[in-house]
Amino acid sequence: MNQDYIKPDNWSIIEEGFDKEQVKSSESLFSIGNGAMGQRANFEENYSGETFQGSYIAGIYYPDKTKVGWWKNGYPKYFAKVLNAPNWIGINIEINGEDFDLNTCTEVSNYRRELNMKEGWYNRSFQATLKNGTEVSVNVRRFLSLDLDEAGVINYEITPLNKDAKIIYKPYIDAGVTNEDANWEEKFWEPLDVKKSGNEAFVTAQTFKTHFKVTTFMQNTIFAKGEKQNLSPTSVDTTADKILFYYDVIAAKGEKSGIQKIGGYTVSLNHTDTVSAAENVIQKALAKGYDQLLQDQIDAWAKIWEMSDITIDGDVKAQQGIRFNIFQLNQTYLGKDSRLNIGPKGFTGEKYGGSTYWDTEAYCIPFYMATKDQQVARNLLTYRYNQLDKAIENAKDNLGFTNGAALYPMVTMNGEECHNEWEITHEEIHRNGAIAFAIYNYHRFTGDYSYIPEKGLEVLIGIARFWHQRASFSKNKNQYMILGVTGPNEYENNINNNFYTNYIAKWCIDYATEQIQKVTAEYPADHKRIIEKVKLSEAELAEWNKVSSNMYFPRSEEMGIYLQQDGFLDKDLVRVKDLDRSQRPINQKWSWDRVLRSPYIKQADVLQCFYFFEDHFSKEELERNFDFYESFTVHESSLSPCVHSIQAALLDKMDMAYAFYLRTSRLDLDDYNKEVEEGCHITSMAGTWMSIVEGFGGMRVKNDALHFSPKIPKEWEGYSFKINFRNQILKIAVDHKETKFTLEGTNELTVYVNGTAVLVQPNH
Repeated sequence: MNQDYIKPDNWSIIEEGFDKEQVKSSESLFSIGNGAMGQRANFEENYSGETFQGSYIAGIYYPDKTKVGWWKNGYPKYFAKVLNAPNWIGINIEINGEDFDLNTCTEVSNYRRELNMKEGWYNRSFQATLKNGTEVSVNVRRFLSLDLDEAGVINYEITPLNKDAKIIYKPYIDAGVTNEDANWEEKFWEPLDVKKSGNEAFVTAQTFKTHFKVTTFMQNTIFAKGEKQNLSPTSVDTTADKILFYYDVIAAKGEKSGIQKIGGYTVSLNHTDTVSAAENVIQKALAKGYDQLLQDQIDAWAKIWEMSDITIDGDVKAQQGIRFNIFQLNQTYLGKDSRLNIGPKGFTGEKYGGSTYWDTEAYCIPFYMATKDQQVARNLLTYRYNQLDKAIENAKDNLGFTNGAALYPMVTMNGEECHNEWEITHEEIHRNGAIAFAIYNYHRFTGDYSYIPEKGLEVLIGIARFWHQRASFSKNKNQYMILGVTGPNEYENNINNNFYTNYIAKWCIDYATEQIQKVTAEYPADHKRIIEKVKLSEAELAEWNKVSSNMYFPRSEEMGIYLQQDGFLDKDLVRVKDLDRSQRPINQKWSWDRVLRSPYIKQADVLQCFYFFEDHFSKEELERNFDFYESFTVHESSLSPCVHSIQAALLDKMDMAYAFYLRTSRLDLDDYNKEVEEGCHITSMAGTWMSIVEGFGGMRVKNDALHFSPKIPKEWEGYSFKINFRNQILKIAVDHKETKFTLEGTNELTVYVNGTAVLVQPNH
């Protein structure tokens, strides 16, 4: 843990006291989003201190030319940037002739931020003394509408405390923004048009290269003396990419004034005429009014929480942590649009670029399957199906593969690979397995097989073809191997026979073969269509089987463990507990050469295999491998603690399971890895949900039935969660005495608790 300034609270993220050193971290933690857009919690007014400005629009990106010192064949030509979008929240303020800036105020007191997760709004309040001696009280509330998802609302209120004040509100929209992580310091936005009408303004710009057109808009209403003022701007400043209005208000001592600002984006992904669309959004928002928009927001979040909430009794920090994770997941992706996906930073930062990693398939799909309609998860699968041609192109152009072999990208926005680290792009090929596993996982959980003959089988065939071609035959061992890879542990590059990679490669081939047989027998029309399209023969299937049936898995018979890779036991095996704390995190303290030669593991690797394929191994095998590999794991990936928490719970190591749960749930709130100012770890937050549901709840799907093996940390009095299992809503509540099941609907459901069948009657 590296910070502890966030106040424990069941439903809110709360910061008290103004500390300039915390501004960037809080900008990440108090971020808001609505699935279509999002923004860091930057101040509306000008702030001259250190800040990381960031607003983002789902699906909008820029192909920033890759920058490397030594170009290697196969390098992606660009790194897709999640674009810092035009700024619509800006409201510069002048008070009695002085620019209002918290960085230059002589005193800031009673400072409080609150992100109310239950109702979906962000609030900031404080008192400040300007250098000119004017004391003011400020309260600002902001939210991004879930119902009207192209619009956000700001209610900014100022009360002079010690004297009358002339306040000039200067709301603006600005497309002259840049990314902090630009490779070549390029500007990504080309201004096209600036337009104003009364209290409304519109700046239209488009991205260079990708030509996404975005209209950023605002509408302003001034309030003073307790009522709306019919004020027009006293003046307007306009440039090619920015427009700023001036509103003059005289406020007596103790008299509140304010501005309500409606703003947001309309984009060419959804509209032909983005300006007319923006005008329409403004009219809809004005027709509702601020109070109704806020109430709609509260109601929309209540509906989300009704299904996705997890309650924890007796442990406020644990409760706050899981709700923060669930809240951010729902802010990032709501499943409305199959063109969108879940970026690793969501709407909280720029790091990593891209929209999609293997995180979606490995960690996020279970959350969305269980807490929403299954169509949401199906949309995520469809996203990959729609990019299959690009995956085939990636394998062909970058690796020289043939015959429709598909390598899905490590990072992508549109299906093209856009990760600019060679050892990740071309070596971390295990991501292909996660995409196939997600198809299996979707069918296993939802019971919906239709996706496989309709779309999924083509994906499985492309992936199986990749693994068949990627494996090479060793005459020395008389087995197939997969050489020169990076496993989930990115602290090893270019190693041979990563156990997880080899295992999931074999599984992918076997699973694809099984589905071909099933579709042949049960969906002959689809089988004929697919086989004709991909030109798959029995001879090719036989070649697949040669690889699958004779895959090499590195193993130490003496220790009874699978080896992470061939040479793992040749390392200097100093366990993490014997590593000086001053050396952590090693990725910030050591040279990369030293990291790669060390035994230290960034995240679950062999144990990722045991997580996916738990039923393939005995509990004793899991325990031996867990005890060995966890002792070398530094958990410097956000994806690591959740898998370890689930497996520790399975092994009855409850103190360890609880510690890992806290780490995954409060990874950002407590800034374990000293990097939260760059943004939150959105995709790993789904792993936090899994830590409770699959870890403590012990939920599994076996033979078309739900199984539970409930456990409870001693720190908790009880916990509960809901599951949408095949359109039946089941609530599970666990305390130290019993586990209760409540079923909504009209049909009964049989579940298994510690192996014993239990019939659950609806509403009973």
